[in-house]
Amino acid sequence: MTAATEQSRTAVLDLYRRHLSKGRASLAELTGGDQEVSSHAAHVFGADGRRFLDCGGYGVFLVGHTHPAVVDAVVAQARTHPMSTRLLLEPTAARAAEALAAVTPPGLDRVHFVNSGAEAVEAAIKLARTHGKDRLVSADGGFHGKTMGALSLTAKELYQAPFRPLLPQVAHVPYGDAEALSAAVTADTCLVLEPVQGEGGVIVPPDGYLIEAQRICQDRGALLVLDEIQTGLGRLGTWWGADREHISPDVLLVGKGLSGGVVPVAAMVATDTAYEPFNRDPFLHTSTFAASPIAMAAARAAVETIRNEGMVERAAALGRTLSGELARIVAERCPELVTEIRGPGLLIGMEFKNEHTAGAFVMELHDHGVLVNHSLNAHRVLRFTPPAVLTPGDVDWLLTAFDAAATTLEGTL
Repeated sequence: MTAATEQSRTAVLDLYRRHLSKGRASLAELTGGDQEVSSHAAHVFGADGRRFLDCGGYGVFLVGHTHPAVVDAVVAQARTHPMSTRLLLEPTAARAAEALAAVTPPGLDRVHFVNSGAEAVEAAIKLARTHGKDRLVSADGGFHGKTMGALSLTAKELYQAPFRPLLPQVAHVPYGDAEALSAAVTADTCLVLEPVQGEGGVIVPPDGYLIEAQRICQDRGALLVLDEIQTGLGRLGTWWGADREHISPDVLLVGKGLSGGVVPVAAMVATDTAYEPFNRDPFLHTSTFAASPIAMAAARAAVETIRNEGMVERAAALGRTLSGELARIVAERCPELVTEIRGPGLLIGMEFKNEHTAGAFVMELHDHGVLVNHSLNAHRVLRFTPPAVLTPGDVDWLLTAFDAAATTLEGTL
């Protein structure tokens, strides 16, 4: 590390401590205070020139970093009309909505753009209230965001406790248990589920669970909201987790990959029937910055890029390769440390026997230039969410780093 790089590292850490978060600065020091200053495809570059393979990013970068198609669309929009007055019709929003609705499950044609996944959850809660659905049901281990309404659905004591009281009439049921759903869902219920729990530790429900959830809601007149903020747009090797069981919810939540890795954007997509209250009064739920033209340019370009470059199929094929190879290395190097590898497509969870080992693995992979995420609701589970643009060289890099980390930890833990 050069003197200039060290000086920059120290200065940025100091600014974090003074103006952002002391806790975040302390965590960063565990990994040497590395800074990310540029990125491309599957790679992130540090201030010191070091290159990292990004297999984390909390699932945002399905199309990779700075994909030319998305960047070009955003730059062109920024140079012409980056923000709108919101008094006139704005064509990039209409075209982005058309592009997104074209790839959602059947019947989901009404698009309500927002700025983040948590805002999409909040929009769904408010839409449910307009239909008289004032009871919320979600699953244990689920993660739906940390704003007050979304946090009420996020069934994690660690995040909820400091902010109670949260929304009333919220129940959490065991994930994957159709009988528990049946007991909890009534006519005045809005049921919010992930098709695969991401932050819960990449938990895949039993076959038929989503179909049964849809049947229960339809039979009782409840509203079904499928949170695909992390799982949607190809991450699972299908366009949507809903596609795995061929269902169409009343409301679909989209985020992360919709950004194209360039501009934050999310959406609530609904059926005509579910969206009717917001159709009648377009001012019932609004946001100044929602559907900004630069975000709409990113969203449209992201959807078109995923479709045109076959990234759904690439995610499925890469996921099969990586899951198989990671399992092989674990069996050879550290079978005593890992209990299971699971997950479809490029949402791969690796569950360790304890949190300490999982944390040590994150650090060891970092030392070998690979970035991964732990799961916020399941600290024993590492998540590999690489882009669908991994090259054969990137795959070799990941597997070599993983093999080295597994060998090191097997000898020390």
